[in-house]
Amino acid sequence: MRISFLLHNAYGIGGTIRTTFNLAQVLAERHDVEIVSVFRHREEPTLGAPPGVTMRHLVDLRKNSPDYDGDHPDYKKPARVFPRGDGRWKQYSRLTDARLGAHLKNLQADVVVGTRPGLNVHIARQARRGPVRVGQEHLTLDSHGYRLRREIGHRYALLDAVTTVTEADARSYRTRLKLPGVRIDAVPNSVPAPSVPPADSTAKWVVAAGRLTNVKRYDLLVKAFAQVVAERPDWRLRIYGSGDATGNEKNALRALIELHRLHNHVFLMGPANPLEPEWVKGSIAAVTSRIESFGMTIVEAMRCGVPVVSTDCPHGPREIIEDGVDGRLVPVGDADAVAAALLALINDDELRRKTGQAALAASERFDPARIAERHEALFAELVAQGEGARSRGALRDGLHRVRGAVLDAAYTVRYKAADVLRKGKRK
Repeated sequence: MRISFLLHNAYGIGGTIRTTFNLAQVLAERHDVEIVSVFRHREEPTLGAPPGVTMRHLVDLRKNSPDYDGDHPDYKKPARVFPRGDGRWKQYSRLTDARLGAHLKNLQADVVVGTRPGLNVHIARQARRGPVRVGQEHLTLDSHGYRLRREIGHRYALLDAVTTVTEADARSYRTRLKLPGVRIDAVPNSVPAPSVPPADSTAKWVVAAGRLTNVKRYDLLVKAFAQVVAERPDWRLRIYGSGDATGNEKNALRALIELHRLHNHVFLMGPANPLEPEWVKGSIAAVTSRIESFGMTIVEAMRCGVPVVSTDCPHGPREIIEDGVDGRLVPVGDADAVAAALLALINDDELRRKTGQAALAASERFDPARIAERHEALFAELVAQGEGARSRGALRDGLHRVRGAVLDAAYTVRYKAADVLRKGKRK
């Protein structure tokens, strides 16, 4: 098969980029695979180009490049096709509309895969009717605002399949959206086997990793660890991750650490890439998020033989951790429960060792080869059906697009009216 992935920016860093690279690399062992990045801002991908995969880009933002597009007149004009509800909308433009449209209409592939809602909408609206059209959801339906959910509910009807990273989110798509004829499958993200030996469970460190944002609730983790230190002052906590540009969350965490006098026990380590050598320095991992679209850090820690204490938040942890076997699940927002679960593993060396071994074994199901097989089976089945079996028909396709054009016009009038009202209030 010829498989084409469409990424926002393959030259940056992030979970969607990493998991797409993992999947593409394995598929490239048996198929002709390319990754098309809408934007390119640097010479080489930060994560390294996956072997065997062709890399292309549509908009060049390298200032020293002879093909630099930052001065193109359409680059500053707001996008019309890329949906406003997608959080990346301001980065898109009439130029990206045109480049994506030309790319999708001329694409010679058996399968085209979008990796965020805005790009899935482009595929639904602009891809020619030949390739299998697949939209991947790397977040969750609930995480999107009303405007984007409405757009998804309308546009995704022209896709052949939607894949989510959890079964819980797949159920949301099946039950809350009317997408007749669109296959909806849950396929988790993949995490490769680490390049370092697994943790031996003897180090007296708890490790956490992820962006320093409110949703990760590191404040809850610090409060819980204050209780841990009161009983076991020989244990310490490392938190890896970068904060936002303002540094507000990082400063707030530093103040909280000082308030609880934990400056010798809790350390904000900043970002680390790769994380594998840091996971194996610990014996327990902690995730205190109020919501997770999947839980990549949970799987990463488990693949390093580190058991995870996680909040039982939507959507991913419960589908990854078997409570009491290969990790622990605790109520969201409960610092006492987090502390108790951490102490149960800290105070029982044999339990910690067994739980870590179980985590290592259970996490093998997320190996890229296994996950790639599931995507490959889906793609092959849809390709084998042929366009006639997959398609909702040329007439319905055309009517759907006409209805979309009417909605677009209505949205434009609505947004312009709202802008006029806002400007009037400011005056």
